[in-house]
Amino acid sequence: MSIKFNANEIRYIALFESLTGAMVKDCIIDEDNSKVTFVVKNGDMGLAIGKGGSTVNKVQKAVDKGVEIIEFSEDPTTFIKNILAPAELKNIKVLQKETGEKIATVATDAVNKRIAIGKNGVNIERAKLLAKRQHNISNIILK
Repeated sequence: MSIKFNANEIRYIALFESLTGAMVKDCIIDEDNSKVTFVVKNGDMGLAIGKGGSTVNKVQKAVDKGVEIIEFSEDPTTFIKNILAPAELKNIKVLQKETGEKIATVATDAVNKRIAIGKNGVNIERAKLLAKRQHNISNIILK
């Protein structure tokens, strides 16, 4: 599935890559919560954050929004775990229905379920969007 970026997303990706040296695979701008989420290439997390968070702080000042960085993984279960961090997840199962639709089921306890869902469902909605865009997973169910 190819992702089409709008002009703002392209600007943010170019800015992020020039400031950090990390490769961006995806970018979501959440105007409602004044936050930009970047998905960086596997192994580029250290570059993106920088020593003591210095690089990510530069990016936050430049975009004047909160910045969240998620490390990409070819493995859908690892990617979902990365998206939902810092929530501690017990296990993740990705099942494919006969229709070809992929659904991820995530098991966790009550405290971590709240972290995974986030305020007003922001975290889980972002997780569903990224899982769909990167691994064609149509839904994430928390148990």
